[in-house]
This record gives sequence, structure tokens and C-alpha cells, in this order.
Amino acid sequence: MKAGVRETGVDFERFGLRRFVEELRQAGELEVRSAPAELAEVAPALEGNARAVLFERVGKEGAQLVGNVMGTRARLARAFGVAPDKLLPEVLRRLRTTPQVVEVPREAAPAQEVVLAGDKADLTTLPVNLQHGFDGAPYISASIDFVVDPSNGWTNVGVRRLMLRGRREAGIDVNSPSDLRALYETAVKQGRRLPIAFVIGAHPLDFVAAVMRLPVDELGLVASLRDAPLAVVKCVTSDIRVPADAEWVLEGYLDERGHVEAEGPYGEFLGYYGAVKQNPVFHLTAITRRRDALFQTATIGGRNLGRTDTAQLNALRTEVMVWRALETAVREVGAVYATPSSGGMYTLRIALRQRVPGEARNAIAAAFGCLANVKHVLVVDPDVDIFSDEQMDWALATRFQADRDLVVQSGFRALPLDPSLWARRTESNPRHLSRRDSKASVSRRSKRRLPTARRLSKR
Repeated sequence: MKAGVRETGVDFERFGLRRFVEELRQAGELEVRSAPAELAEVAPALEGNARAVLFERVGKEGAQLVGNVMGTRARLARAFGVAPDKLLPEVLRRLRTTPQVVEVPREAAPAQEVVLAGDKADLTTLPVNLQHGFDGAPYISASIDFVVDPSNGWTNVGVRRLMLRGRREAGIDVNSPSDLRALYETAVKQGRRLPIAFVIGAHPLDFVAAVMRLPVDELGLVASLRDAPLAVVKCVTSDIRVPADAEWVLEGYLDERGHVEAEGPYGEFLGYYGAVKQNPVFHLTAITRRRDALFQTATIGGRNLGRTDTAQLNALRTEVMVWRALETAVREVGAVYATPSSGGMYTLRIALRQRVPGEARNAIAAAFGCLANVKHVLVVDPDVDIFSDEQMDWALATRFQADRDLVVQSGFRALPLDPSLWARRTESNPRHLSRRDSKASVSRRSKRRLPTARRLSKR
């Protein structure tokens, strides 16, 4: 029998995905589909849906699958137990707490109630759906990766997609810059494999921790954002520790060959298809899961970026990173908001009480400096509600003069996925620089439009 709260001192259900999904059901934010469904029906059901969707019987295995769990700011705020306007302050508060990580025995961990190792482990038995019509293959999109840095023993935690290649192989997008890429390329130079584990089916708090970019042991980051002790368990085929309350865990390694296999195309989070890339290969060694495991898929791209898991997570991560940078760059920051409709990072709004001339520009410079993905910054007085599109439009209409207030800067490192770059690595050259310090914004022109990423439809 599994050890429970009394034996371990840990409540394994408190931060379980299934419990959070039940909270969404009670709040009327969950659409439940009880009838048997094909995997081809998943993407159309999620596209632009204002609610999360639970499929109770999907695919030939009749698996349970949930998607779009984090598709609104309100749902992320619910995960933290606060109102949406209190979300950023609560995240910042939790990041300052001292983490507690507790290792539990394997027989106690719900994540290892079922263990499938060796030939019994099969990726094709998972309810993995084609997410966009022209994707190169079905993708696992809600996977949190765990890797140990051998130089210091810290665990690096991130979010990566997995493209199914067969029963025991998948392509993985190891993008740059990232800690995982640095760890992997070091392993390749040394001619060794890199052990890795992927958790599928996690509480939104764990996803928020996984997208942060902070120089810490990121298992502790998960614990801090939970604001509670984190129970971890060692994997069956490696020494990697993962949350013991996970729904599914895929164990394996990235082989030592490097970026050698084609991966893609894929409907990226900005609403455009990404090209086929050369990426590493993940080799599966084991699958562990709960007996009643709930599979999870994340919404990425499509025609409604603001209603996707990815955009909401990006937005919160952007706000945290920018707020921390603004704390030392300027004085009276009122609020920070990254718009989900821009992918959660490209368009940033800052409410600022400017004490002296120049602080608005300092805020812009700090935002550019802390994240490569920030592209447009709008700074307004604190009387403007930056969460309101109407008030922002009113402020631009009545307080902004382009010849006085527009600031254009260039030469910054950019995110290559931005199709307006035309394959450049930096943003474009300046065409205008304002002469006065005032409310300021930064804008760059998109030069072409690529095919929009569309989810698979029944047509």
C-alpha cells in the first residue's frame, strides 16, 4: 500500500493536477466531454476556447486528457489563491520564501504507482494529438523537463515540446539561450548522454516555476511557488528527482550525437509556423504514472494567442523578470503587464510615477536589458489602467505625440521566431529617436506575414 500523509507528512493531492481541474469544474471554467472522442477532435475543441476542456475518454486507450488549464490570467491567479490583479505581487512574494524539498521513498510516490520500463515503455500509447494542421507529427506540449547540472548538483527545470518519432524516441526542441542547451552541449563535447525526465500533468504553479529564468536550484523554485514543502522522488532509471505528485513521468536521455535529427515544422506560440530544425533525440527508458493518471496538453499558437497556456505563462514570466529589473532602474513602479495577445512577451505596458525626467526611458532600457523577447514598451502615468485596452488606447490618443514621445532603439539580441526579423539576429536600425524625455513607447515594423499556425480542424 502507498504511504500517505500520515507516513510522509506530505499531502500528495494538494498540488495535484486533478484537484485543480476539479476546482475549475466547480467554478464553471471547465468544459467536460464525456463521450468517446478521437485525438483529432482535441485541437479544434481547444482552439480559442475560453474554458479548459476535459476529455474523459479520448483515443483508442480511452485516456483522460485535459487542455487549456492555464489559458487565462484568472485561472493562473486561482492557482495562486488570489484575484487576477494580485497575481504578480503574490508571485514575487513567494519567490522570496525559503524553499523546502523533501525526498520520499518510491513506494510512497503517486507518480510511480505504475512503472513501465524497457520495452514496456511506449510513447505511442499516450494520448498525444496533432496540435496544428501542418505540424511535422503529434507533439507532447505540456511537458516539464528536469535535468541535473553535474557541476553543482542543481536541478534545471524547463518546458520543452516533444515530437513523437516512434515507440521510444522523440525530437526535442532545445532552443537557445537556455540552461538545458548549455548542459546538453557540454555533454555532447564530453561524448556522453544527458539523463532527462519529463513530467506531464502538473499543477499550474509548477509550470510557472519552470518558465522562470533565475540562477537557483529550480526544484527549490517549484517549492517556493507552491509556498509549501515539495515532495520529490528519484526516477526509476536515473538519479533525477521529480515531483512525487506528478501524473506522468517520461524517463530517458538525450543522446550524445548533438543536433542531428529533423524536428518540426511546428505551430509556434506567436501564431506562425516554425521551420524544420536540427535537434537532439530523446530516448525513452521508462514511463511511470499514477493509476488514474490525467494526461495534459498545452495550447500553443493558433488564432487566439491570448487564450493559450503558453501566452499566459510567458506573460507572467515576463512581468516577474521586468519587475525585478525595474526595482533597481526606477523608483515608483505601479504595475507591469505583458499582453497575452502578443505572445506574452512582445508588448509590455508599465505604469510609472516619473519623479524626474528620464525615468520612462530608464524603464524602457531596463525592460530591453532583462529579456531578449521584449519588443514594444509603453510607459504611462499610474492613473492609466494598463490592464485595460480601452484606457491604453485613450492614453495613446490623448497623451502621446510621436515626434516627441516615440523612442526607437536597435541592435538588441532578438528572438529568432519573430518573423518580422527576416532571419536577422538583432532588431532593426533606428529611424527616429525622440529628443525629449516623456511618456515613451518603442515600436518596430513587421515586414512580412507568414502562414498563420492553425489548429487541426475536422474539415
